[in-house]
Amino acid sequence: MNSKIVLASTSPRRKELLQNVGIEFEIIAPSSDESLISRENPRDYVLRLASEKACSVSQNLEGNYLVIGADTIVVVDDEILGKPIDLEDARRMLSRISGRIHQVLTAFCIARPKNIILHSEIVDTNVEVKTLEPDEIEGYIKTTEPMDKAGAYGIQGIGAFMIKGIRGSYTNVVGLPLVEVLEALKIHGAQKQFSGDGFKK
Repeated sequence: MNSKIVLASTSPRRKELLQNVGIEFEIIAPSSDESLISRENPRDYVLRLASEKACSVSQNLEGNYLVIGADTIVVVDDEILGKPIDLEDARRMLSRISGRIHQVLTAFCIARPKNIILHSEIVDTNVEVKTLEPDEIEGYIKTTEPMDKAGAYGIQGIGAFMIKGIRGSYTNVVGLPLVEVLEALKIHGAQKQFSGDGFKK
């Protein structure tokens, strides 16, 4: 039986990524505690949040569902850069990644109803940012684009102006590593979505 897919995320970017490849899914807003636990490293942190998001939705479902939970962080020198809390925080983050290579980690978790976790994975992408002039940082902050994004930039938007190169998955930086997610969904029961006329235009 073909499983129904639920995206446990309110991220417009994750929604758009799945829509762009023709996946049929529904969205249910998740809940999670984004506070960093003492001595929690970046990989453990991002995987915990992805699992919490998936389970916060799957625990309330019954039937043949596959729930996707995901979380994305930017890491510089083992410091986690999440979403900026204010303009000054965004300014600090952009200064931190200026002229450097940083790591983007997206963890995703696929769960069945009642918190049965089928798959957990972390995907890494290295991103190189050009050296940013102060006026570039200020101008970008004024667009407000950085304020709801990990690391205070959006590679798929205006923030593309600062990206010198990436090594790894582009969609991972946007918020969901599509190749890995689609393969995991297929393995765990969403075959019809990816065969024959399963893709929708």
